Amino acid sequence: MPTQSLQIPTADGQADAFAAFPGEGDRHPGVLMYPDGFGIRPVLREMAEELAGHGYSVLVPNIFYRHGPAPVLELPGHIGEEARPAIFAELTPMIEAHTTDRILRDADAYLDFLTTRPEVAPGPVAVTGYCIGGLLATHTAAAHPGRVAALAGFHAPVGAAGDGSLQRITARTHFGHAESDLTPEALGELNKTLDAAGLEYTSEIYPGSVHGFTMADTDAFDPAGLRRHWDSLLALLDRAL
Repeated sequence: MPTQSLQIPTADGQADAFAAFPGEGDRHPGVLMYPDGFGIRPVLREMAEELAGHGYSVLVPNIFYRHGPAPVLELPGHIGEEARPAIFAELTPMIEAHTTDRILRDADAYLDFLTTRPEVAPGPVAVTGYCIGGLLATHTAAAHPGRVAALAGFHAPVGAAGDGSLQRITARTHFGHAESDLTPEALGELNKTLDAAGLEYTSEIYPGSVHGFTMADTDAFDPAGLRRHWDSLLALLDRAL
């Protein structure tokens, strides 16, 4: 599986990134994959390679590049509960500084870069993300309805998108929520908003899951949730791209 470390020119500097491509040498549909707040690390590289193995050209940017190259944070091999307070003491100020203006400037740069890569087929792309990355993917899809044909977010605070972002999305959409993140009542309210936007979507709680269930290097990891995530994501991409 061909992989590369890349530098993406942005309005605020150079964002380092990881990319994975199918090995056949042809051009394939592009997917912009936003990591969770812990950033690019072995588990995200593995997930990008897994997706590339299904026939997609995948780009994973370091969303906190303004604070340094990945890994921006010093992370243990397994992110257990005992490590989280110290990690979040560093991570929270970076999240708070990552304003919507920054998100949208970066999204422009990431999409321009992805869609001009020689490994990426012409036409619309997909955006997907995890945790805060799902929120970034949502903002990206809302800001670029003509360029983004598929949107997926997993254990993501998409209800916090605000500013009418959900109403501007035109992409086919899947949101996979952690049971610990969203009550059935809150899910119903979110889905009413998606209905009003006229989206083709699925938005559902993954039973028994907790926040971060896709990440195999954390205590939150749920193998069944990860499998369901792959089933939902691949079906979405197959329909949209």
